Amino acid sequence: MIAAGEVVQRPASVVKELMENAVDAGANDIKVVITDAGRTLIQVIDNGCGMTPDDAVLCFERHATSKLSSAEDLHNILTFGFRGEALASIAAVAEVTLRTRTGDAESGVEVSMAASEHTGTREVSCPVGCNFSVRNLFYNIPARRKFLKSDSVELRHIVEEFQRVALTRPDIAFTLTHNGRDLHVVKPAKSYKFRIQDLLGTALTGELMDIQADTSIVSLRGYVGKPESARKTLGNQFFFVNGRYFRSPYLHKAVMKAYENLIPDGATPSYFIYLDVDPATVDVNIHPTKTEIKFEEDQLLFQALFASVKEAMGRGSVAGAIDFDNPEAREMPVVGPRFEEYRPSTIPATDVDWNYNPFDEQPFDEHPFEERTARYVDKSPSYGVLFEERTLPSAQILIVQGRYILTQSASGLMIVHVRRARERLLYDRFLKALTDQAHVSQAALFPVQVNVGVEGRLLFDEHADLLRRLGFDITPFGNDTVVVNGVPEGYAAEAGKVETLVGDLQLILAEDHTALPGVMEQALAQKFAVLGASGASRLSSPQEAQRLVDSLLQCENPEFTAAGRRILSIVPADELEKRF
Repeated sequence: MIAAGEVVQRPASVVKELMENAVDAGANDIKVVITDAGRTLIQVIDNGCGMTPDDAVLCFERHATSKLSSAEDLHNILTFGFRGEALASIAAVAEVTLRTRTGDAESGVEVSMAASEHTGTREVSCPVGCNFSVRNLFYNIPARRKFLKSDSVELRHIVEEFQRVALTRPDIAFTLTHNGRDLHVVKPAKSYKFRIQDLLGTALTGELMDIQADTSIVSLRGYVGKPESARKTLGNQFFFVNGRYFRSPYLHKAVMKAYENLIPDGATPSYFIYLDVDPATVDVNIHPTKTEIKFEEDQLLFQALFASVKEAMGRGSVAGAIDFDNPEAREMPVVGPRFEEYRPSTIPATDVDWNYNPFDEQPFDEHPFEERTARYVDKSPSYGVLFEERTLPSAQILIVQGRYILTQSASGLMIVHVRRARERLLYDRFLKALTDQAHVSQAALFPVQVNVGVEGRLLFDEHADLLRRLGFDITPFGNDTVVVNGVPEGYAAEAGKVETLVGDLQLILAEDHTALPGVMEQALAQKFAVLGASGASRLSSPQEAQRLVDSLLQCENPEFTAAGRRILSIVPADELEKRF
């Protein structure tokens, strides 16, 4: 009576299905053991109710389930698994061994399956509960096994599914082990917030605000991040309904709408939102993995969610005005903990030359400007139009708002866009490192620890060689933290910006880099170049500006960035004359 679909897409799919079955079985202690990111072994051990010998064999049949008694139960689903499809699908693509015992049985049973074939049943001694061992996933489907990603990628997906289940049940102890190393060990927690802290760290929970709403259609509880903690990286956005994780772009818009004008464009707050609704008003069976859900009253849910998040903002005085009539009111709004990221690292010193005469030529470089540009003109005739004359007056440099450099050219005034010039230089440097296996020079930092979560830590492990070639010195620390010791030369090195930098790196590294050779390196070089140029400090002196212009003019293409945006422009002398 249910239109079911394939549920085993990768090792993480097996972890999800077996963990959910363990929760449905009433377990309060669930252990997940992984070897080789799930290729070799996926083992899920629980202390739930267990199965009888007959049920242990029957559970591998398609559409056989103990969680529904009649067709009417389909309209009142409160369990995770109910279609009787997961174990049958897993047994079709792997070698599966189940050991199980019920509380009233003196001994247990072991059932073996391989490629949907029942290969044996025997009596064994085992504890109450279930112990599923899934070996050699996709061994009989080589094409699917071939297209699995690297171990780091597959393990990140496993961690993601593990966290989604663990976040729904703070009353259950969960353990995740990979190749003998514990990635997560969480004990039963007093509340959802303590479970979030155990899984994702104290730093995150310190940024969360409570939300709550009770209406005729939904009971809503959860936590949303303070606006100043919003980041460009996606992650830590969770919706749950009746204890089940789901995705909803529609409800995500409700949350984001409540943050309008409070967070920068492109930033996303963390949120953990738990909805309890009448099971009859929600369809959890519209997607094979049950991550997409259909609500009867989605518009009312949107309004309730938006109002509760907005109310939390007001309660936290996030966007409240100053009440001058209130003697206890704060004199100024309190800045967030990430304010230091936007504070200049140093205050420029004022240096006045009282003997300076603007009508005298004062070159900033001992080498005349024509000498610095001669090599550029010789090697790049196609750009020689910028410098029609070989003999030029010594350059004078003017910095406008830290964003533009103005200097003389043969035919008039040259204007250089500072950020794009830096982007061009970084792009050329990174592309050379990615294609020639070279290494970018590095600026050392005082070590800065950044909590990136277990998934983030695995992401940095996966791309360690790439980051090293690009000039990043990032080392692992524990299961969920990295230490930043150095960044590429040209990147902002202020300690207050390192956490933001790491978040941006996660966003780049999490993208799929499976494009054709050559195209992939160019795309990566461009992203890292934009990241470095956008975070760099303002020019501090005319000498630094001069060095930037000199370096730019040595590029093969100094006129445009890799994305085709103009870097420099020449305003002819006759155009200047027209303005007067």
